[in-house]
Amino acid sequence: MNSQDMSIISLVLHASWVVQLVMLLLLVGSVASWAAIFRKLFALKRVKTLNDEFEREFWSGTSLNDLFASAAQNAKQAGPMERIFASGMREYQKLRERRIVDPGTLLDGARRAMRASFQREMDVVESSLSFLASVGSVSPYVGLFGTVWGIMHAFTGFAGMEQVTLATVAPGIAEALVATALGLFAAIPAVIAYNRFARDIDRVATHQETFIEEFSNILQRNLGAHQPGHPGAAASHTASGH
Repeated sequence: MNSQDMSIISLVLHASWVVQLVMLLLLVGSVASWAAIFRKLFALKRVKTLNDEFEREFWSGTSLNDLFASAAQNAKQAGPMERIFASGMREYQKLRERRIVDPGTLLDGARRAMRASFQREMDVVESSLSFLASVGSVSPYVGLFGTVWGIMHAFTGFAGMEQVTLATVAPGIAEALVATALGLFAAIPAVIAYNRFARDIDRVATHQETFIEEFSNILQRNLGAHQPGHPGAAASHTASGH
C-alpha cells in the first residue's frame, strides 16, 4: 500500500482478510442496531399514544362494560393498557358467571389476570433491548480483536525489512485501527439508545402498574357496593361504571 494513500476505503481494501471480516461483521451489526433503534422508537411512541388514548377514555366516565366490549372488539389494535384492562375484566366476569361472590376471590382473580397480561405486554415492549445491549457491549471488543490481529499481521510483514520507518509502519497500523473505529461506531449509538429505551420502558411499566392498582380499587368499590346491606346494593349493577 502506498504510504501516501491513507483514505478509509484504501485502508479497508488493503487490510488482511481477517480484519476485513471483522469490519464487515461490525458494519452488519451497526446496520441491524440502527434498524432495531428505529423500530423500537416508533413502537414505544405507539404504545404511549394508545395508552394515553385509552386512559382518557377510561376516566371519561364510560362504563366498564362498554370499555370491555370495545376492547374485545378491537383487540388487535388495542394498546397494552387496554389489553391489561380487558384481561382483568374478562377474569372478573368469568368468576361472576360461576356465581362466585366472595370479594377477595373476585379481586384476586382479576388482579392475577392483569399481572399476567402486564408481564406479556412488557416482554413485547422490551424486545430488541437485549440485542442493543449485546451490540453496545461486544462491538468494542470485536473491533479491538480486529485491531490486534491487524497489528500482528503488519509487524510480521516488517520482519524481513532491514530498515523500518514510520512511513512503512503507519499504513499497516492505520488499517488495524479502522476496526476499532468501526467497533466504537457500532457500540456508541446502541448504548445511548439502550439507556434511553430502558428509561422509557420503566416509565411505561410504572404507568401500567399504577393503572392496575387504580382499576383494582374501582373493582373493590364495585364489589363493596354489591354486598348485602350496602346502601347502594339495590341500585348497582355489575361493573357498570367507575
